[in-house]
Amino acid sequence: MAKTAALLVALLCGPAATAGARGAEADPLRRSLVVDAVEKASPAVVNVSTEQVVERRGSPFPSPQDPFFEEFFRDFVDPRPQRFTRTSLGSGLIVAADGTILTNAHVILRASRIHVTLADEREFDARLVGADTDSDIAVLRVKAGEDLPFLAVGSGPLEPLIGETVIAIGNPFGLSHTVTTGVVSAVGRSLHTEDHTYTDFIQTDASINPGNSGGPLLDVKGELLGINTAIYGKAQGIGFAIPVSRARRVMRDLVSYGEVRHPWIGLVVQDLTPTLAQHFGTKRGVVVAEVEPESPAAGAGIGRGDAVIRVDGRDVRSSEEFDQRVGDHREGDPVTLTLRREGREEEVHFTAAAFPSARADDLAWTLLGLGVTESDEELVVHRVRSGSPAARIGVARGDRLLGLGGTRVGSMAEFRRKMIEVRAARSVLLSIGRGPYQYNVNVPLARKP
Repeated sequence: MAKTAALLVALLCGPAATAGARGAEADPLRRSLVVDAVEKASPAVVNVSTEQVVERRGSPFPSPQDPFFEEFFRDFVDPRPQRFTRTSLGSGLIVAADGTILTNAHVILRASRIHVTLADEREFDARLVGADTDSDIAVLRVKAGEDLPFLAVGSGPLEPLIGETVIAIGNPFGLSHTVTTGVVSAVGRSLHTEDHTYTDFIQTDASINPGNSGGPLLDVKGELLGINTAIYGKAQGIGFAIPVSRARRVMRDLVSYGEVRHPWIGLVVQDLTPTLAQHFGTKRGVVVAEVEPESPAAGAGIGRGDAVIRVDGRDVRSSEEFDQRVGDHREGDPVTLTLRREGREEEVHFTAAAFPSARADDLAWTLLGLGVTESDEELVVHRVRSGSPAARIGVARGDRLLGLGGTRVGSMAEFRRKMIEVRAARSVLLSIGRGPYQYNVNVPLARKP
């Protein structure tokens, strides 16, 4: 029986497969644009596997993840942490011959080791160049000792067309180099999670499953349209990809600086209400709620109460979309906003700038009501403004600030960089240490009424 099975496998996977390949070459009708695109891109698609060392205290219950029981029996269980290794799988795309790899940030989040397997089955340990959780983009690099096959990200915008054929390549459930096809179902989609709002996604019905994250979404020419990122769990045939234009910008910052440097224009905006929409005579756009002093927007004459309906000629439908459109710029890039004023449209032009780091402490006080200082290689809260967001969740003097926006901060420099990064968010995740305990709370940022 075993010999029969082995023979059957050999027949199916050996000569038959070879004959099939020869048949495809012999029959030009079978060589579609999809086949050519897959052959072009597949050598650059990689499997990304990670290891994460997790520590957890012992528990008398079969489900130690239950926070209620963890807290209730805290004093009755073995306090010594138990260590175990958690593994995960994803995909990635080689985008340069030097082994630079583009993937999702959530694929490698908190990984202690990142392992990459190439299409030719060579295996390498990868180094994390940088990751940005706000955009869910990460950049890795492997040292192969030679040039690797890659798929260039491209320099110009590649706008997806609704209805065009797209191809997804990845490693769903560990099944390497799985190819699926579909169409672009929609563009400009938004996804909301507990900590983030992601905007401007490409929606596709190409089958995407766990393990596809970080892999490419291609057009029929084999060019990169986006990075496959998420699926809609309540339905089939609804997947989402980060547009290549955003992935490219984030990747460039991560390669150059190890972090994303967000541009500063100095505007805080809010969504249109039905009353405001009627007032401005438009159903799209956002309203300027705040203009930061000495900012590029202030210099361009933009004022509180102006309505912004387009950024660089592209319609804006929400404050999240506005922030994303602006965030796609870099320091020194020109910005054009189309305003709605007194029933007329008006364009204003200015240049995006870098936020002055000296003002980061003021931001923390204004938006969070926190003042921190560095002591013994950690950050300590030394003042809390009465009635502020920090005060409302119970932060007190002497508490330790361990993390901001999902990122650990251990110095004033790290704190200021992160504060500048999250300043335009609606809320931010604070990690506060008090005694032996750590508390993680999502805190709304204070805004002017």
